[in-house]
Amino acid sequence: MDGRAIAPAAGTVLNALATGNGAAFAIDLETTATVELTDDATVTGEIAGQPDADASLIERAAELTVDRYAADAGLERSGVGARVRTESEVPMASGLKSSSAAANATVLATLDALEIIDAVDRIDACRLGVEAARDVGVTVTGAFDDASASMLGGVTVTDNANDALLAHERAEWHALVYTPPEQAFSADADVSACERLTSMADLVCELALEGRYGEAMTVNGFAFCSALGFPTDPMLDVLPTVEGVSLSGTGSSYVAIGDRATLADVRERWEGRPGSTRLLETRNDGTQTQ
Repeated sequence: MDGRAIAPAAGTVLNALATGNGAAFAIDLETTATVELTDDATVTGEIAGQPDADASLIERAAELTVDRYAADAGLERSGVGARVRTESEVPMASGLKSSSAAANATVLATLDALEIIDAVDRIDACRLGVEAARDVGVTVTGAFDDASASMLGGVTVTDNANDALLAHERAEWHALVYTPPEQAFSADADVSACERLTSMADLVCELALEGRYGEAMTVNGFAFCSALGFPTDPMLDVLPTVEGVSLSGTGSSYVAIGDRATLADVRERWEGRPGSTRLLETRNDGTQTQ
């Protein structure tokens, strides 16, 4: 019994570290998970091309999914194990939601292997991946904003404290991503500094709920660059041409949105910096089985 799923990465509209409310949108970078169910009751994980990488997130995501749904598939939980393998084009520790994509892909691939994928609500599946991320300590906020955008596609606004979806709609723009060489791990973020941005984050959330995503991103970007110690120069490079630009997550990537032609024109401003740039479509289909 095998399963396979692909999950997109995401960019930030509102960082949830200040208030627990967050917003994100799916972008066209993918993580693929394959899951093989076994009868040895153990769960093992592997990340392609990174033999020494920590696979605890994908192992926990598969384990929780089997725990929750093995009986629904007509299987005895005590005898079910899984071998999980992920491969990804999402750079790790770059603010592009690699963990959320890996967890989502693993959960859906496991459900696919259990042959009950159509019986499980996507938000419930998303919450399993978030639970796994919390269990293994790869997230501070629970990342329901990032995970929901990756799972559902489009742009989502969420209450991460309650894993509640506040808004969801299509993302009708392209994204330009700049990723510096440095990595930035979410679990290392200065939460106390971010919590001082409560009033600013409330404003960003209001803008996002009004559908003013570009303005929301830009306010978020300047605020969280300051709190997290990232330069605002990459944002200033592309303003005021783009519709919005922000530090993505807790860094180190920056994401700008707008129409494709405009983003292609401003791309050269980021290409002069160390690191890499990508001009991407947004994704409205979310995580899918194959």
